[in-house]
Amino acid sequence: MTDRAVVVVRAGALTTVQDLGRTGYAHLGVPRSGALDPAAVRLVNRLVGNPETAAVLETTVDGCALRPRCAVTVAVGGAPCPVRVDGRPAAWGTAVRVPAGSVLDIGAATRGLRAYVAVGGGIDVEPVLGSRSTDLLSGLGPPPAAEETVLPLGPDTGTGTGTGTATAVRGSVDAPPWPGPPDELVLRVRLGPRDDWFTAAALRTLVARAYRVSSASNRIGLRLEGPALERSRHGEPASEGMVLGAVQVPPDGRPVVFLADHPTTGGYPVVGVVREVDLGAAAQAVPGTPVRFTPVR
Repeated sequence: MTDRAVVVVRAGALTTVQDLGRTGYAHLGVPRSGALDPAAVRLVNRLVGNPETAAVLETTVDGCALRPRCAVTVAVGGAPCPVRVDGRPAAWGTAVRVPAGSVLDIGAATRGLRAYVAVGGGIDVEPVLGSRSTDLLSGLGPPPAAEETVLPLGPDTGTGTGTGTATAVRGSVDAPPWPGPPDELVLRVRLGPRDDWFTAAALRTLVARAYRVSSASNRIGLRLEGPALERSRHGEPASEGMVLGAVQVPPDGRPVVFLADHPTTGGYPVVGVVREVDLGAAAQAVPGTPVRFTPVR
């Protein structure tokens, strides 16, 4: 019987298993988690013939390296990066057949932050609460990848042929368009529910002044550098529920945009909520990227 699995040869800075997340458990204190760039996950899965909900690997900054135990079809997307199979260049952003025992190396991002690696059949780790995603805040799901980690694969999708050298696979999506990482991150924000905790000048600052992505950002939140937002009320509100995209303002006045691994409750005021469709670009916004908030109703 074919050993359908990949072995982690190089784990990189942070490589985790992610799918589209676990929804419906916020009342139990479990955040959605899932890939920070869900559009990239859907596309790499489509390239290898997986359902869009299949689990993939999300790499951060410097990629990872894998050795499949069987011939597999893979696609690497998200942040542009060099891809090599046994040291030879391979295609980024399209499906490639990788022979059993070869080393697939996903290099450092040349733009953006996070690359996504889909393998035909999907990463078939045990689901927790309906998702295979690694949640760094709660610890649910598989731990981040480490060297020699063995990741099982689901049934072969049948995409691609050949077991010799790595070859590009021609499928239904031959050369899909990939959005580039943002030079400026534009986030549409609906003010509230605690915008009344801030002065009128602070609300004007939020939507008129430029911020920048902080190097302290992570999967929990996009931390921003820039002008502080002045409070009109002192103290802190009672702890309340938090949603994806909430713009929470801690005591230093610098906004934090909550991402996939955010806590489900919090005690700092939320000045607004960013539209979910805008958050995928935040996954690829490197430190120093300008950020602009645009108010919407």
